[in-house]
Amino acid sequence: MSVCVVTGGAGFVGSHLCEHLLGQGHKVICIDNLDTGSLENIEHLRDESFLFQDHDITERVEIEGPVDFIYHLASPASPIDYLRLPLHTLKVGSQGTHNMLGVAKFKRARFLIASTSEVYGDPQVHPQPEDYWGHVNPIGPRGVYDEAKRYAEALTMAYHRQQGVNTCISRIFNTYSSRMRPHDGRAIPTFLRQALQDKPLTVFGDGTQTRSFCFVDDLIRGLVALAESDVHTPVNLGNPDEKTLLELAQTVIEVTGSRSEIVYEALPTDDPQVRQPDITKARDLLGWEPKIGLREGLQRTIEQAGAERLVGAPR
Repeated sequence: MSVCVVTGGAGFVGSHLCEHLLGQGHKVICIDNLDTGSLENIEHLRDESFLFQDHDITERVEIEGPVDFIYHLASPASPIDYLRLPLHTLKVGSQGTHNMLGVAKFKRARFLIASTSEVYGDPQVHPQPEDYWGHVNPIGPRGVYDEAKRYAEALTMAYHRQQGVNTCISRIFNTYSSRMRPHDGRAIPTFLRQALQDKPLTVFGDGTQTRSFCFVDDLIRGLVALAESDVHTPVNLGNPDEKTLLELAQTVIEVTGSRSEIVYEALPTDDPQVRQPDITKARDLLGWEPKIGLREGLQRTIEQAGAERLVGAPR
């Protein structure tokens, strides 16, 4: 049995990761300050192998006993959240990552940081391989998230190279499933909420911008495979099945049987026009690739979450 620390463990991806690790027989220490996470996501996990710490990782982190793996997922991740918490987003990426890398060094733990496809910005290379350096506006409104993650990657590699910490970097592309907040501003929970109420689906721009959507179960398999590997350089984890936002909206309407129409709104500043992972590295080094298609994933999301939760009131 390994001891796994999951920062941001009460969030959407973090809670699914905690659940998976417990199911594999590991002890899990979940750290979250509940800025964007929720106790509701982890209430079913409370047993002798699960410990929750309500703590802000930008402050000193104390963990008793041995630690084998640290999954550093903590960060506001949706535009609504990081635009609401710009300074804290930067601090989590910088000081929070520094604190958790210090824990990894002291405990001699394998450290995985959940980075993001946003390090590629509005890419000029398509699809995006890990050796592409990105096209990011550091002073735009999205810069607080993009640059926090880019800095966190640099800090992680510095700890690996200078301090000998056993680290790895996952670049996560758009992921979805149950436990996403209905009003967090991301495309799938927004479209599902609107469709289940037969309200117009709001597509930004002309809807031709693309994303690649990965079901959370596939992502979790990838995160664990990466953490348990000997890879240190960044690895893309996402579904290469690229869809336009208009195609996504139409699929959501079909899956839900909604009577919703599609309406168009102004495109947000620095919104990436394309997003598709090159997962050659994940296939070759981890033997990983996603298995769940968009339509099946949307159906699972609705079944697991239930319509009432998917249209819940904003927090």
